[in-house]
Amino acid sequence: MPTRSLTSSVLRWPSRATVDAAVRRWAHQTAERRPDLMRLGLFGSYARGDAGVGSDLDLVAIIRGLSVRSEDRVRGWDTTSLPVPVDLLVLTEEEWAKVGREGRFADVLAAEARWLYERAPDKGGQT
Repeated sequence: MPTRSLTSSVLRWPSRATVDAAVRRWAHQTAERRPDLMRLGLFGSYARGDAGVGSDLDLVAIIRGLSVRSEDRVRGWDTTSLPVPVDLLVLTEEEWAKVGREGRFADVLAAEARWLYERAPDKGGQT
């Protein structure tokens, strides 16, 4: 999160490089803890490269299907280690496929998404 100097009232926002390194580390750590995570992507201002002071991270997580309500899925995703606020969207693979066929949001995601993590497809038990 932004930090305040002990001798100044000015907030310092983390650099893009700091945020990028932190979100990549977080993505891989999260994938280790969540076997249902298939893909994790960044979109919005950080993905476009025009983030500035006050920008949040827009993340989309694609998970193996669950019957949990979409509003409840974000629970259990700890983003507190990231240096800026996070807006996390958690979709099942089926929902992601549907989003890809519909509307303006699909166009934005297709144009902007930078995938930080992609799980290798399951090869029927082969490693």
